Amino acid sequence: MRLYMKHRLSEGPPKAAARAGFSVATAYRVEQDPRLPSQKKTPRERRRPDPLAEIFDAEVIPLLKAAPGVRPVAVFEEVMRRHPELPPGVRRTLERRIRGWRAIHGEERDVIFRQVHEPGRLGLSDFTEMDALGITVAGVTLDHRLYHFRLACSGFEHAHVILGGESYVALAEGLQNALWALGGSPLEHRSDSLSAAFRNLEPQARDDLTTRYDALCAHYGMQPTRNNRGVAHENGAIESPHGHLKSAIRDAVLLRGSSDFSDLLAYRRFIDEIVSRHNARNGKRIDAERATLQPLPPSRTCDYEETLVYVTSAGGFTLRKVFYTVPSRLIGHRLRVRLYDDRLELLLGGTSLMTLERGRPGANGRHGHVVDYRHVIHALRRKPMALLNLVYRDRLFPREAYRLTFDRLCEELPPRAACKAMVELLSLAHERVCEAQLADVLTQGLSERRLPDLKALWTRFTPDPARLPEVCVQLASLSDYEALVNLDMGVQA
Repeated sequence: MRLYMKHRLSEGPPKAAARAGFSVATAYRVEQDPRLPSQKKTPRERRRPDPLAEIFDAEVIPLLKAAPGVRPVAVFEEVMRRHPELPPGVRRTLERRIRGWRAIHGEERDVIFRQVHEPGRLGLSDFTEMDALGITVAGVTLDHRLYHFRLACSGFEHAHVILGGESYVALAEGLQNALWALGGSPLEHRSDSLSAAFRNLEPQARDDLTTRYDALCAHYGMQPTRNNRGVAHENGAIESPHGHLKSAIRDAVLLRGSSDFSDLLAYRRFIDEIVSRHNARNGKRIDAERATLQPLPPSRTCDYEETLVYVTSAGGFTLRKVFYTVPSRLIGHRLRVRLYDDRLELLLGGTSLMTLERGRPGANGRHGHVVDYRHVIHALRRKPMALLNLVYRDRLFPREAYRLTFDRLCEELPPRAACKAMVELLSLAHERVCEAQLADVLTQGLSERRLPDLKALWTRFTPDPARLPEVCVQLASLSDYEALVNLDMGVQA
């Protein structure tokens, strides 16, 4: 048609029709109506009656004006309640009509303003849940979160496994690890409102937490800022990367073939490897932004909470609804505890004593227990029947084989004999330092359905005197020391 009209400017209808490839009759028909075929199509009309013709303007629009935030599915259910004769397939039609009406007559919506991020300006922190991945450590489900740090400009990321909830300790430890791995600090640090950390705190404790957070940022020369509670897009430069990071971890777990890890350290190395691969892809941008960062201070600041506890006659202390055992010689002493996210450091005055694994309260607010049988085994040998109804009995056994052995002993022996035998087994594991080897022997005995022979086990794990090395100590003569002193005096002269 367009070719015909082009040649028609200089030639008659027959020649122009021949050049266009259609008949002369078609040419004269085009002469009568020069419109294109697409312009001759009549608009498509409705082929069946509109089921919402009498309802939308009279009932639906007043609903939308009275409740602007109502969902279309709620409007559909209300319409179906009023007019049950309507077919169920009208839902999509109603949703399209509502969407079109709101586009013209609806309320103004919030607008996201994309920002230009200057190098070295902004770093962001947030926590993200990891329950959906089903991570286990040695077969036990790991209840944890990820602390996630990110530079808004270059996309540098750092992730740290958090065992407890959102807290200042978790934030301080994760943030400092990220800054020292980066090698500098940005001018501004933004976090969420820390509502989870503030939850259930008294006003005085909240003020203290805010003061410590401000001091942490001041130590690294950063201006602390927070986004408004419930407004996630204000922290959008890290909220979206949360999903990307978790997707990468999920894919890596699937490729690994198992979500179970031998220990927590192995899982943390796994997370670090995934994050480092992402940083390697942005290596040039990160190096460019690293040059604009502030230098780090000479040392880290404290990333723990410090409190005082009293060791009771029960051989331990209770902190944050968790009971911890310590050596009984500390009973009656007041200890200083540095509370980290995954551990406790105990100090007596200025002397460091030991490090304990941090425990968490049980379900429904029940007290948790962190127990080391080595701390109480000497007392249990004097009172073996205390094991029968001990509050933390299941946590006392260092391995599953010991717990199953005690259950078997209780089935086969009287309570007193069972408790005494179990305490002797724990004493053997402690005194002969054979906890793992003894657990293997007990596991074999359980499979063969026989009780442990205490006398044979003590003999088996007692050191053989014939294999003990003979150490001969020969004291040096005093004249040798005098020769050394005289030689030193001669050198100084």
